[in-house]
Amino acid sequence: MSETRVTRQVSQADIPLERDVFLRTLIRHLAGTLEDVVGLKEASGFVSVVGQRIGDDINGAYKQALALEKLDREQVAQVLVDLKRRIQGDFYVIEQDDEKIVFGNRVCPFAEKVLGRPSMCMMTSNVFGAIASDNLGYAKVSLERTIAQGHGGCRVVVYLKPTAEAEAAEGREYVKAS
Repeated sequence: MSETRVTRQVSQADIPLERDVFLRTLIRHLAGTLEDVVGLKEASGFVSVVGQRIGDDINGAYKQALALEKLDREQVAQVLVDLKRRIQGDFYVIEQDDEKIVFGNRVCPFAEKVLGRPSMCMMTSNVFGAIASDNLGYAKVSLERTIAQGHGGCRVVVYLKPTAEAEAAEGREYVKAS
């Protein structure tokens, strides 16, 4: 076979591979390897560090694009919905008040690659926590239901004040960096 024919055969092979699938698969395997080697808690911690950095970057980008030094609660809620939309998630606000914002989600940006990899949800926790706490001073993110755990959708609560309800909820706290 000539090199061009082989090249053509290989390049036209029906392989479901492109950048998005490759990157989601890479993250899935990294998370899975971490979960297997160091455990779920520690793996979640590693993913959290990355999520915090991404959250800081995204927060800065929105504040710059909106020409604001600080976002209010409604802006934070809409930024969190919008950023997930941009990465092909389907988050929406269920309810919000001065104490919390409750989000639902129908589609994970990691798609099927998130199934069985709950540490990957720390990206959502940390991005939401970083943005909310930087703008509003405090956040506690509770991942009440997740697609990664096998639920049909997600329910994420971002507590904005350390209330009794927030204290009782399982989740991760974030405070504005000085």
